[in-house]
Order: sequence, then C-alpha cells, then structure tokens
Amino acid sequence: MNNNVKHFIASSALDTVSALQASIDACGGSIEKLAEEVAGAVKRGGKVLLFGNGGSAADAQHIAAEFVNRFRINRPAMAAIALTTDSSVLTSISNDFDYKNCFSRQVEALAVKGDVVIGISTSGNSPNVLDALETAKEKGALTAGFTGKRPGPMAPLCDILVTVPSTDTPRIQEVHIFLAHCLCDLVEKALFETDS
Repeated sequence: MNNNVKHFIASSALDTVSALQASIDACGGSIEKLAEEVAGAVKRGGKVLLFGNGGSAADAQHIAAEFVNRFRINRPAMAAIALTTDSSVLTSISNDFDYKNCFSRQVEALAVKGDVVIGISTSGNSPNVLDALETAKEKGALTAGFTGKRPGPMAPLCDILVTVPSTDTPRIQEVHIFLAHCLCDLVEKALFETDS
C-alpha cells in the first residue's frame, strides 16, 4: 500500500475514533431516552417512522430493517418504516407539491399519537426533514433527530436530539449509524431479553 494512502486511512480512522469517543458523553443520554421511548411505543402497538436525505436516507432504511427483522435477537418484528423507499409516493409528492413535502405528507398519512418519528440530518437544516418533524409534532408523535454539532432549526422540533459533536459530515454519518446500532440493541434488550 502507498504510504500516503496508508497515512490518510489511519488519520481518517483516528478522526472517527475521536468522534465516537466524544459522542459517548454527548449522545449517550439521548440514546438511552430514545431507546426507552421506542420500546414504550412498540409495547403500546406504535411504530417508528424514519427519514433523511442521501446517506441519511440509507441510514433510515438500515435502522428500519434492524427493527423490523432483527438486530441480535430472534424475536417478533417491530413496526418501523423508512419513508425514503417508496419511489411512487416520493415522486408524486415532489411533483404535485414540493420536494420539501416528500416526508411530511407521509408523516401526515401514517403517524399517530404514541409513534416515534426520527429525522436524520447531518446539518440540521434539511427542509424536508424539518417539515416532517413539524408535522409529526402536530400529529402528537414523539419527535427525535440525529444531527451534528450545529443542529440549527432542527433543535426546537425534536423532543429528543442526538447531536454528534462534529461538523465533518462523514464523521457525523459514521457516528449516527454506530449510535443507531446502540439504539437497536438497547430496544431489543429492553423488550425481548430475558434473564433465563
């Protein structure tokens, strides 16, 4: 391997480790609270709705898959939907209204009081994520956000905010999926792990 490439990879890995370590204290309490809320919603027959753009859209789908199928434990499925996956819904809303509404219309249709609605935006400024969180609050759902160091207008729209202490988008995304895995693990343990 070229020494410059090796140094670049090593430096990037150290940046990721630093971001992960900083997130233990910065985000641990929020993840704990969100896990409690998701577990409670699932117990009551509620669901989790997730959405984001680009890499955050992929994260939304990844997290929904962990909830619906399994993370570590073979257990009953949990209700979770990534609002980023239905191309007909996304394109019809964007065409007939505006791309800003592509998630909020789905939240309007699907969210009910007692659900948990999770928006993911590394910048905290994505108009379609903000619009959907606002709609979720109007519907009486619990709102949560995954973002970076400067959450901006996302902050007041979230009952629970997971704020990664970084301004570097790749590092924020890497920490988001790590924390989402922690969330899935905690929810499974709370609902399905037994002492026997």
